[in-house]
Amino acid sequence: MKTILVAFLLCLFCSAIVSTTAVTLRPLQVYNVDVDMKKNVLQAAGLYSEGSDVLESFKVITPVYIDMDSGEIVEEPSKDDKKLQVVIPKALDLGGLSERSRFVEVYLKKDSSGSITNIILPISSKGLWSTMLGFVALEKDATTVKGFSYYKHGETPGLGGEVDNPNWKAQWVGKKLYDESGVPKISVTKNNTGSVHEVDALSGATITGNGVETSMKYWLGEHGYGKFLSKVKEGVL
Repeated sequence: MKTILVAFLLCLFCSAIVSTTAVTLRPLQVYNVDVDMKKNVLQAAGLYSEGSDVLESFKVITPVYIDMDSGEIVEEPSKDDKKLQVVIPKALDLGGLSERSRFVEVYLKKDSSGSITNIILPISSKGLWSTMLGFVALEKDATTVKGFSYYKHGETPGLGGEVDNPNWKAQWVGKKLYDESGVPKISVTKNNTGSVHEVDALSGATITGNGVETSMKYWLGEHGYGKFLSKVKEGVL
């Protein structure tokens, strides 16, 4: 009985320590997640320098929510509205995502007059082993890539994992996402002709590369950010 009592009290004591630590550190964890996300936004847009203050650098960014169905900027949705999901029609689901949120937080950089100079959009892609999460940053024309990166994925190191390679990500800078008629045209290809719409494929990672390409075409299309970007191009926003 003494052994059982000691074991019980030890378990109770350890449980209390773990619970207290978890509750105490929760605000710090939330803070770190927020800082890390802001850092990823800045990195995608080429606005982060190693060692710089993330929160200070992020002051040039304006987070806004958009209604993906209309392309309009809206007030921050309620917690329930943030959970609203829209089924992606199979004919449009190029990235194999099945559904997306109706309200999405995007990030804008504006000049002193309030005009949009950069747009940073969250994107997701189905790769070989994982759903890859990242951002694509656009110039003020809402067509030219300023930066591109994934911040979370589970792709094979050395193959699909090369989406992290700085040299590969650098290829995206300056690429045009749409053709002259406004149709998404970016391509990840093994036969790169030097076109403003083409990026080199990842060696040995065809499925990952295809996932990047098809997902980009979805997010840039009318069921994705297309309506919002059209308003930016027209100067409506």
